Amino acid sequence: MTKNNNILPEGWKTKPINQVFEFIGTSSYSRNDINYEIDEESIYYIHYGDIHATYKNAILDFETETRIPVLKKEIKSTTNYLEEGDLIIADASEDYEGVGEALEVFNIKDKKAIAGLHTFALRDKNNDTAHGYRAYLFKNPEIKKRLKTIATGSKVYGISKGNLEKFKITLPPLPEQQKIAKILATWDKAIKLQQQLIDNKKQYKKTVMKKLLTGEVRFKGFNDKWKEVKMSDIFSMQAGKDIDLISYELNKSNTHIYPVYSNALQKDGLYGWYNSYQFEENKITVTARGSLGKANPRYEKFNAIGRLLILTPKSKMNIKFASDYINEIVNIFVESTGVPQLTAPQFSIYKIKLPDINEQIKIANYSSIIDSELKILENELLSFQKQKQGLMQQLLTGKIRVKN
Repeated sequence: MTKNNNILPEGWKTKPINQVFEFIGTSSYSRNDINYEIDEESIYYIHYGDIHATYKNAILDFETETRIPVLKKEIKSTTNYLEEGDLIIADASEDYEGVGEALEVFNIKDKKAIAGLHTFALRDKNNDTAHGYRAYLFKNPEIKKRLKTIATGSKVYGISKGNLEKFKITLPPLPEQQKIAKILATWDKAIKLQQQLIDNKKQYKKTVMKKLLTGEVRFKGFNDKWKEVKMSDIFSMQAGKDIDLISYELNKSNTHIYPVYSNALQKDGLYGWYNSYQFEENKITVTARGSLGKANPRYEKFNAIGRLLILTPKSKMNIKFASDYINEIVNIFVESTGVPQLTAPQFSIYKIKLPDINEQIKIANYSSIIDSELKILENELLSFQKQKQGLMQQLLTGKIRVKN
């Protein structure tokens, strides 16, 4: 039997959370109270922001996770320390998808750790849940859907303790929980391994490209001296097109939302600015706000807004080489009391070292090979993640049962 119209799979049961778990004390220290200066006396701190943004798996493994902050040494917490298998739930999120994000504590051993700001800490009362399965309780798509109904707020969504205590969770028999946890843990391991391969490849690229882009290491057959020039010597620069946003409107079929701009022409539900090319190919765009100085080569015609600088080579140049040089070697810094913004005059004074065009091409081609290898690894990671998501939807709802 499978779950259909609120009919539970055979042997499964529902219980309010407060019948399965007890709530243990949490704390409310801020980011200013924590750091990464770890020693034997450190008290680890699980911040709700890290649940959302830092930890990629539902299992928080203290043996392998290196990004768990600790309380500053002068702070002595009296909150209950976490134990093996405890569940940490973020009670606040900026979007519905993050509502009820949870982690299960693994391999804590003799380490001291506490749950922090905007979290609930839960501990199994009567061995109703299997170690390793608790991490996936709130990954059940049907439970995630119901969690959204008890979240309140506008810009930030929150779950109250009172609502969570009464919230019902669905539990397979304990042996089935253990087998589900083992299956999903296998996929988590594969995903983590793949992510490590990607990180290693990125680090390799950063190391080798720094040497190639500075001439510290050179390909055989290239011996000419490199020229150091200012960006203004080799590029003409302009900002992306400034667009004044007025509102958002639906197109005629009411299926897409398009920004409406004061200088945009409406045409069949689309807007002229989107249908016309503002810049020709063979240029480089550089981010002028936010993450300053991120360069991308543009091999085809493109649109660009005012938050980008557009660099046009004045002479023959490999734009992939120049983009890599800007990303890996140039250190952009802008003094500002508000939102930092990179202007063409500011960028023009930075310097770049250029080999002849043939060596530029050789270096750029090698960089492209690494980029292609990274893309393959990232696509494989995405495939693993989709496969795991599909498994969770089947196993955590009982649509597919594991054999006892």
